[in-house]
Amino acid sequence: MNADPSHALRWFEYLCVGCLWLALAIRASAAMRSPEQRGLWLAVATASVAMTLTLPATTQLALQATGGVHAVALARNMSGVLSSGAVLYFVSAAAGGRRLRLGACYVTSLAIVSLLVLDFLAPPHQEHAVTSHGGPTPSTAYWLVLIVDHLAADISCTALCRQYGRRTANPVLRASLRMFGIGTALSCLFWLCQLINLLHRTDRILPLLPYVMDMHGLLRAIALLTPSLWAVQGATAEICTIWRLWPLWRDLVQAVPHVAFIKPRHRLLEIVWPHASWRLLAYRKIIETRDAILVLNDYVAAGAWARARRHVAAVGVSHAKVDATVLACVMSGARSAKLAGLPQQQSAGSLVSFENDDLESEKAFLLDMARAYASAPARKFASHPDTSDRK
Repeated sequence: MNADPSHALRWFEYLCVGCLWLALAIRASAAMRSPEQRGLWLAVATASVAMTLTLPATTQLALQATGGVHAVALARNMSGVLSSGAVLYFVSAAAGGRRLRLGACYVTSLAIVSLLVLDFLAPPHQEHAVTSHGGPTPSTAYWLVLIVDHLAADISCTALCRQYGRRTANPVLRASLRMFGIGTALSCLFWLCQLINLLHRTDRILPLLPYVMDMHGLLRAIALLTPSLWAVQGATAEICTIWRLWPLWRDLVQAVPHVAFIKPRHRLLEIVWPHASWRLLAYRKIIETRDAILVLNDYVAAGAWARARRHVAAVGVSHAKVDATVLACVMSGARSAKLAGLPQQQSAGSLVSFENDDLESEKAFLLDMARAYASAPARKFASHPDTSDRK
């Protein structure tokens, strides 16, 4: 049995509106501290109010409270105009003109006053709608003012997001502008279809318009949440680095404890109860692992590098992982030598250099080494250090 399209649309509407309010709650504190984000937050907030007032539950509450839906319809359109005004303010603020910001405020105020006057002068009515049956309510002039106001704001905002999204080198800002621009373009499409419907009185495109507006809201919510989503992505990457590097770091730090700023704890505690930010912890794990490797290089037995390379070649490690696997093999032996109290030695062979690598390259290499350190080739080399020489 096929699902009822209207039922699916209703749930989609509630999902999009819920995402909008969630995004507003999460980003409220940051938006209040940043003048640049305040207009964007206000635009999404007023759009959320307008979309909330389109929900069937809101309409039902209005009927129970007032006996009619006129107040909800009027408040919905006023919230929409405020949203377009906030978008215009966002555009003018980005353009850097005080006169443009004042102009956006004047245009929005004029549009609101005009709509209120046109609504008051119209014949008695309830819902505000444009359909192919009968004339638009409350009037054609009312809808023209409403549509033109939205189109002007949406076209300006879409062009600005496209322009600045291409120029900025900040990936977070670029992604946020792109999502907000696409969402605003969908809003522009919605109001353009409303204009076509107003002029030609056709119902063919009306069933699709709620989906367009819901997608507009969802994309604006994503745009508002982009900094938070980016931060979550970054935190997840740091947590993964700490988790994957921890076994290698712990074993090396046990042999060279003075390189560690904090004594090793349980692996899970490092994640759920960190002594510092995850970013700092991941950085410390990388630096301390590298420092431990440099110290343990003096405890590498003679011939160990050559034996490790022959061993790794024999087990068929991929070319990209050879250096990391060789180093893992050698460090397991050097760690054992240091813990056994053996003296430092004049190490033959060359240690992988960290001097010319950036932090990301160094992290990638050490993660490969940590994976190799726990692998069968490294464990076998540590258990049979002299096997390769027995010929």
